[in-house]
Amino acid sequence: MSLYRTELRRLAKRRFTRYMSLLGLLVLAAVVVGVFFTNQKIDADQLARAERQADQQHQEQVRWSEQERVACEQAKAAGTPNDGRYPDDCSVITAPTRDQIDAQWFLPSTFEFRKTFDETLVPFAAILALVGFVVGASFVGAEWSTGGMMNLLLWRPNRLTVLFNKLAALLTGMLAVTLPAAVLWFAGFWAVATFRGSTEKMTSGAWQSFALTGLRGVALVLVITTIGFALASLGRHTAMALGGVVALMVVGQFGLGILLAMANVRFAEAWLLPTYAIAWMTKKVTLQDYQVCNANYYGECKPATLDITWQQSSVLFSVGVVVILGAALWAMRRRDIS
Repeated sequence: MSLYRTELRRLAKRRFTRYMSLLGLLVLAAVVVGVFFTNQKIDADQLARAERQADQQHQEQVRWSEQERVACEQAKAAGTPNDGRYPDDCSVITAPTRDQIDAQWFLPSTFEFRKTFDETLVPFAAILALVGFVVGASFVGAEWSTGGMMNLLLWRPNRLTVLFNKLAALLTGMLAVTLPAAVLWFAGFWAVATFRGSTEKMTSGAWQSFALTGLRGVALVLVITTIGFALASLGRHTAMALGGVVALMVVGQFGLGILLAMANVRFAEAWLLPTYAIAWMTKKVTLQDYQVCNANYYGECKPATLDITWQQSSVLFSVGVVVILGAALWAMRRRDIS
């Protein structure tokens, strides 16, 4: 019997795998339903109502500015100290023009597929990556803790072959969950945009961009799943992976973030892993340092910036997978099975 098919069947039969996958899919469904009920389709009546509210807001601003200008002139004529409430020249107190008050501010939330869908792929990848990490860690961790790995190696003594087949079965199972979920995610938000927003201006380029972002999301899920599997194999227990990631997030990320902030390190977010995960999904994250001023020819002061790109993220994730998985393979080959 094929070891790969055996491991794939073992993965599918595990109740923990089924429950975690179902929980992840239910969370994704809850996100789609939540977005559906918190958005509305904009019609002509709502646009007209928003224009009226913008007009009303403009009129209120005009009345307020006139009252403040009169009060400023009275205070100036009376010689009353204003304690910085009014400017020296009362004529500068003017209301904003009508075109500065956008009617879009008064419209309800609406889901525009082309503008918004790209943002939804980040939580999609994050939720399934968490599921993959926990399932991957428990899949091999349970084998070590229950003694199943030792029994398996009596049947197939080639240690690396056993571990690679387990990993291949795990990644196949995650693909079997992630790819249909991605299709349903696209379809669900297309339905949201159809009934609660807009699907206009969708071009082949936009579809291609969404598809590439979705593929990067699938790759991120597989990478995180592999890391969870390798950590649990390295520590020979599920708790090794779960404890390691908790320690990394609490000590290595939050603690490091606080330390960098206290030390006033420039672009402190560049040292944090979530920044690279977001950059991988969105193609680029621009960090800003407001302590540094770059003046331009117009006298405008802009903060210094640092771009984190998806290429840099890919290098970091590749090195991480190679190091952690390589350590797990080395430990599997060198240590005694007991």
